[in-house]
Amino acid sequence: MMDPKYLTPKQIVEELDKYIIGQYEAKRNVAIALRNRWRRMNVKSDIQGEIVPNNILMIGATGVGKTEIARRLAKIADAPFVKVEASKFTEVGYVGRDVESMVRDLVEQSVNLVKAKKKEEVKEKAASAVEEIILDALIPPMRSTTSKSAGFATGNHEVTDGEPTSDVELNERTRQHFREKIRNGELEERKIDINIKGASGPNIGMVGGGMVDEVSMMNLQEMINGMMPKKSKKRKVTVAEARRILLEEEAAKLIDMDEVKEEAIQRAEDAGIIFIDEIDKIASGKKGGGGGPDVSREGVQRDLLPIVEGSTVNTKHGVIKTDHVLFIAAGAFHISKPSDLIPELQGRFPIRVELSNLTKEDFVRILKEPRNALTKQYQALFAAEEVDITFTDDAIDEIASTAFAINTEMENIGARRLHTVMSKLLNEFLFDVPDKISTNAHISVNAEMVRAKLNDLVKNKDLSQYIL
Repeated sequence: MMDPKYLTPKQIVEELDKYIIGQYEAKRNVAIALRNRWRRMNVKSDIQGEIVPNNILMIGATGVGKTEIARRLAKIADAPFVKVEASKFTEVGYVGRDVESMVRDLVEQSVNLVKAKKKEEVKEKAASAVEEIILDALIPPMRSTTSKSAGFATGNHEVTDGEPTSDVELNERTRQHFREKIRNGELEERKIDINIKGASGPNIGMVGGGMVDEVSMMNLQEMINGMMPKKSKKRKVTVAEARRILLEEEAAKLIDMDEVKEEAIQRAEDAGIIFIDEIDKIASGKKGGGGGPDVSREGVQRDLLPIVEGSTVNTKHGVIKTDHVLFIAAGAFHISKPSDLIPELQGRFPIRVELSNLTKEDFVRILKEPRNALTKQYQALFAAEEVDITFTDDAIDEIASTAFAINTEMENIGARRLHTVMSKLLNEFLFDVPDKISTNAHISVNAEMVRAKLNDLVKNKDLSQYIL
């Protein structure tokens, strides 16, 4: 894949097409939004800071691809991404999650991304340090008491003839021999004793209220943990396990966390994507207000507004500005309408995209084309048991017809219905492998088999026993 920074809108849509069927308009709009970020970063004049992202409001039924588009977009951009549900928030003054927590989650995600990138950079150096620790545990090094010894220098262990001339030289040769064995993977199951750093101590409970208190408490907790002595404990583990544990520790030592936090906040500010799902659930279904839950819903909208407009949020990693974070909101809007949101919030989502309901033909394509298509997922699961499973075209057509028919009769849950149908179709085979169906077997799923297994699912009007 090309460097995501330089992907054109057309190339971004092509990447999204590998995983999401249809919804061209939505893909086109998110592709433009992503490319605009790169354009803004390359603006040379002072106006760069004034260019704000065009946030997007996706309108469409459940299961048509809203979340998947946002998630894949973040992967293409290698950007920190957070999905939140608007209905989980409560307005300030009520018990529950406050809206600023989505920004703190975004920074946390960004820190993890940057940390993973930095660890990859120091991986080779860390691996070399781990190899030495494992070698020391297998063959502890010996130190010479004299600077020079008959015929060789202890510093470089140079020997004048082929035979070792001291215990130090013998020890070094043995270590070299074992080093080669470690590199060749011959000692993976050998048990060794290693020292592992334990946690600095239990978390200390503190009572407080309000957002500032929460951030302060997180920082106070870190400070207390930093002051407490780090305990290390000895564990007997295999060489393979020791490498995994120690690699994490050694890589962490080589990373400058202050630099990580700084870069992470910058990345969250310039490339962060926050996906707010179920935004229709906080829209008031009627005009004129009144008491009850509508007041709280409007309160959540008013709390969301400054975050989406651009404000400064305190996090345990530092202060972040949300001016250039891309917000993508989504909702089915069955009961309420986008115009039921408060006007100020509507104005912060200028791009509106209506996603179309999926047809039977879309279901056929969803089962066959995407890289993570359900048929490919099940083939991979059966391949793990060394069983080969294939789906004929007429079988895929029948599965799509069944899913579409159930969506029409019952609540339309979009492509998620395919999971229900495929599970019902293949669960018996999944249960029988490997007890009744032996390895190297071949299962061919055709239309007749699909009809036989899913017949009761279609005929039964009370589908509640199959569909949650």
